[in-house]
Amino acid sequence: MSGGTGYDSFDTTVDKTNRLLHDIEQEFGWPRTRRNQSYAALRAVLHALRDRLPVDESAQLAAQLPMLVRGIYYDGWDPSRVPVKMHRAEFEARVRREFPFDVEGGAERLITVVLNALKRFGTAAEWADVKASMPKQLAAVLP
Repeated sequence: MSGGTGYDSFDTTVDKTNRLLHDIEQEFGWPRTRRNQSYAALRAVLHALRDRLPVDESAQLAAQLPMLVRGIYYDGWDPSRVPVKMHRAEFEARVRREFPFDVEGGAERLITVVLNALKRFGTAAEWADVKASMPKQLAAVLP
């Protein structure tokens, strides 16, 4: 138990979430002291993705995420207001609005980095379903 909560499932989700944030930091060359940026990146991309997906597809994707990441994913979600129709430029603009930091490669690279880090938590079939739920231009951004 590296998380130290005393509950294996909590420790596991903390460890998986920390690895996910570390993967984002490593890709950008950020030190761990910039954890708030990796968290903000994860949150911004998750929320834009969640709000673009139909409710059923959104729930299926969330079911594959670590428990703690699933909580971030659902935070503030209103299923009665989705899916929000967004094409690639609108999706990127949404992420930029929610991610208040400058990064090399801009929102496009940020989205790619976060989605690649997230991809290891879903099955290939689930990612194919997510891509199929998106317009072509936006699906092209997904791993």
